Amino acid sequence: MNTMRCTQCGRIGLEQGFVSDSGSGARGYARWFGGLLERGAMGIARTRGLPQWQVDAFRCPNCAHLELFAVQRLNLRA
Repeated sequence: MNTMRCTQCGRIGLEQGFVSDSGSGARGYARWFGGLLERGAMGIARTRGLPQWQVDAFRCPNCAHLELFAVQRLNLRA
């Protein structure tokens, strides 16, 4: 538990967790990419060269609201 405050109900003490990406070729965690979505062959998103950040998630134990934060991590590959 931490001192983060829920922006929905104001309760302090959000539970840390993560949003899983289980798609084809996924690394097990969701990522945020900077820039506009461009699709390549077969509709697949083009991510090469775009900045990317890991998505961390926190859940309010009172109202179940999720707070998502993009946290820059080293060695993330598109």
